[in-house]
This record gives sequence, C-alpha cells and structure tokens, in this order.
Amino acid sequence: MADVAGMADMADMAAMNHFGMTLRGWRERMSPQDSGLTVGGERRISGLRREELAGLAGISVDYVMLLEQGRARNPSVQVVTALARALRLDPSERDHLFRCAGLVPPSVGKVSREIPLSARRLVRQLGDVPAAVFAADWTILGWNGMWTAAIGDPRAYGWDERSLVAGTFPASGSRGPAPIAAWPIRPGKGIEAQEEDLVADLRVTAAAHPHDARLASLVERILRSNPRFARLWSNGTVGPYAGDHVTIEHPLVGDIALDIDTLIPAGTDLRILTCATAAETTATEKLAALRASCPPPRDGLTHPDPETSDQG
Repeated sequence: MADVAGMADMADMAAMNHFGMTLRGWRERMSPQDSGLTVGGERRISGLRREELAGLAGISVDYVMLLEQGRARNPSVQVVTALARALRLDPSERDHLFRCAGLVPPSVGKVSREIPLSARRLVRQLGDVPAAVFAADWTILGWNGMWTAAIGDPRAYGWDERSLVAGTFPASGSRGPAPIAAWPIRPGKGIEAQEEDLVADLRVTAAAHPHDARLASLVERILRSNPRFARLWSNGTVGPYAGDHVTIEHPLVGDIALDIDTLIPAGTDLRILTCATAAETTATEKLAALRASCPPPRDGLTHPDPETSDQG
C-alpha cells in the first residue's frame, strides 16, 4: 500500500509541475544556434543552458530553475510570453505553455505575426529559392536574400502597414504594375484574377479572426478608399491563395518567368511565397546569375524591423 501511495504522490507532483517539465523539455531541445547564440567549445548538453534561456527571456537564472523544479508557481503573463518568445515556440506550443501555467492563451481572434522556428527552418531548407513569409492578413514578416535579389527589397515597396493587400489596392484606386515587387510583375492569370484571389484569401482570414481590430481597420479603410477592392469584397468569393505563373520585369537580367507557390507551415496560418523556374530555361539561368550575386547568408530571414532579423 505504501508503494501505491508513493506512486500516487509522484503522479500528483508530476501533474502539478507540468509547466516545469514542459519548460525544461523545450529548453533542452532548443539548440544555441537556433536561438541565435554563438557558442564554442564542448557542451555537455545539446540544448540551451538555464542561464542562456534566462538571458534570452530577460529573467533570472534562479527563477528559471525554480520554475523547472516546480518550486515557483503561477508565473505571470509577461514571464510566459518572454519564455515562449525565447524558445521560439509556434502558436500551438505557446498556447500549451500558457495553459500549463494556468493562464488564458493569447487571443486566437488575432492574426499571429510571429514566425515560429518551424517556419524559419522551412525557409532555410528551401535554400536558394526566393521566399517571403506573410501573416494570414498578408502583412510581410520576413524574406530571404534571394527574394530581394529577384523581386527587390520589400522595405522599398511602399506598402501601407507592410500589407500586400494595401499595396495591391492603393488609396488612389489606380491600377499600375502588380505591386508585389519593387519592379513590375505581370500575372499570368491577369491582374483582375490575381486581385480576386487575394481578396478571397483575405476574406477567409477575416472570418477566422473576427476580433482582430488591426485587420478590421485595414479592411474598412481600403473599402472606403478603393472601389475595386470594395467590389471584389462584396462578391463573396472565398478561397485560399494558390499562387500564379508570373513574369518579373527585372532591371538587371530582363524578364524572368517564375511560378509563385504558397506554402502554409503546419500549425500556423502563415503564407510562405516561393518562386521557382522550369528546369533548363533561360529563366533558370537568370535566377542562377542573381543567386551568384546574392551576398551570403542567403538562407537567413530579413525582417522589416532590422533588430529582429534572423540570420542564424
């Protein structure tokens, strides 16, 4: 009976310290390289040390130890948020950590503008393919070096609030070259169809995030300022953006025919746009020429805010 009671006590302790066990497990799986740290010499563990996580999260090492051991309970929203950011948790993991702490997870009504580690890894795995990461409301969040080489630096696009939707439907209502780039892009399916696809995708996001004030404000503002957007928004078409075959009027290498594909990483509602060429074509040769001129590292992500750039 004593053994049974002891096992029950251990089970109760484990349940009570679910936050600490989860925190330690995710700390030990997180490599210093993925967290942006530069380390040297031999290490006894492959993951982060407590002091490294504490430094990344801006809390004390002692507090991290107390949390992992279950001797500190009820961490604040600010602490859990800092830990989730330091561990680069995806939205589902972040919400789980909040629940383990007995806290209400961040509102699912808001569009996430965080790029989790899994999405960063996916962009790295794409290698030399031009790629850019967008939130579900088409706010651009990051891009790799080849995206800049092929389509221009998004910081020079002039989009209101870094939004592709706002860039596509400017306040003037005028239609110029497709504004996804610093130079003109000719959509294979035509500008009208491209615009309709983008609005149909945005409508899905708006329905899924009805309490996102930023998104609601964006839609309302463009409805008032751009008749084309208002007409497309009112037609009710709904569907995911599937990409297109486009021609980029590149100022250095001339026209490049590219296939724009959309990837949605598991556990997120991000949109990763990638650019590919058909094998053994002049477009492949032109993209290779741009790749050769692209300064390393080509697989890191640049962000609109340079302080959050990920070159790791």
